[in-house]
Amino acid sequence: MLPLDGFRVLDLTRFLSGPYCTMVLAELGADVVKIEQPVTGDDSRRLAPKVNGESYPFAMPNRSKRSVSLDLKADRGRELFLTLAADADLVIENFRPGVAARLGVDYASVRAVRDDILYCSISGFGQTGPYRDRPGFDIMAQGTGGFLRMTGQPGGRPAKVGIAINDIAAGATAIYSILGAQMMRARTGKGQNMDISLVDAGLAWTVWESGAFFADAEVPQPTGTRHRRSTPYQAYVTSDGYVTIGAANDRLWIRLVNDVLGRPEWLTDERFATLPDRMRNIDALQDEIEAITRTATTEEWVARLDRAGVPGGPVLTYDQTLQDPHVQARGMIVDLEHPIIGPMRTIGPPTKFSDLDVSVRGPAPWLGQHTAELLREAGVDGAEIKDLFEAGVLYDAHPDLQPDATRS
Repeated sequence: MLPLDGFRVLDLTRFLSGPYCTMVLAELGADVVKIEQPVTGDDSRRLAPKVNGESYPFAMPNRSKRSVSLDLKADRGRELFLTLAADADLVIENFRPGVAARLGVDYASVRAVRDDILYCSISGFGQTGPYRDRPGFDIMAQGTGGFLRMTGQPGGRPAKVGIAINDIAAGATAIYSILGAQMMRARTGKGQNMDISLVDAGLAWTVWESGAFFADAEVPQPTGTRHRRSTPYQAYVTSDGYVTIGAANDRLWIRLVNDVLGRPEWLTDERFATLPDRMRNIDALQDEIEAITRTATTEEWVARLDRAGVPGGPVLTYDQTLQDPHVQARGMIVDLEHPIIGPMRTIGPPTKFSDLDVSVRGPAPWLGQHTAELLREAGVDGAEIKDLFEAGVLYDAHPDLQPDATRS
């Protein structure tokens, strides 16, 4: 048994923010039905690399779902969507504001067939405000939210965070918002309309940066790998790479200088004696530390840090991360069998529950894989389903791979 068993989601989202949210909901037990336009489907299906014509990147956040492909611009396609919505618990979309209403699948339209529906909209800038009509992807949200100006090396060009952080922030915000709305609906019987923007979701994560600005008008600047409030807390050069050191309090600072670096005199050095001293002289401290860390390998420094109980670690490339024995021991790499791609791997759910089997429930669907199946479940006549496929209102990219080699 899973927390969201019996919870039906109609997922109109594309790219990453919404699909990430619904992936998590699916692996918490929800029946996520991905609604995609015929022929092209989710825009991320075009992303390379592809195996046997299927996008590997698309397959990551769209696992554990079913796919229905229907044309929402066709009257019958919209009617079928609303038929499915009548039995759904959540509709989630990430169109530009106004598009869902033009298609007739907005909150008001869905609420007309399911009064207690949960409805979640994710967009670049939200459903209100002067920028509501502006299209926005993750990079625009990182720019508007200030991330591009606080990331990277001092004096360098604006730098993007290495992952699509605002997309993931919006997806994570949607997850807890939906779960909270569902808890309230269980108590009151009332639905909820949720408006989430990539900019708002990322801005909400600027906890320490906002505190410094509101208190002292401090505008966060790029710091490389340095912490804004503490040092030593960054990556330092070694003889063969980099090592991270996080001596973020006086107890750890004492261990670092005595037991790792062998520089007890720094405890009374006026440049480094207190945290404010170290922050004022952070460049000099980096130079002094790197004069020492350059003399040994990253592996040697990690061993010394571990023995002293000082937080530290290697700076890995992504391939090294996925090959790391700890990552593998934690079950973070999962093997799947995709009906088109074949054997494939994905990143597993990060939470380890004591009494819940939260796991990858299956591969991502091919476009329209479950169209006929879901519509039959909804009571649509088989002959009509066949006619709608022929008319292009419904779509199945691989009808030959269906168990009975038919679409109806």
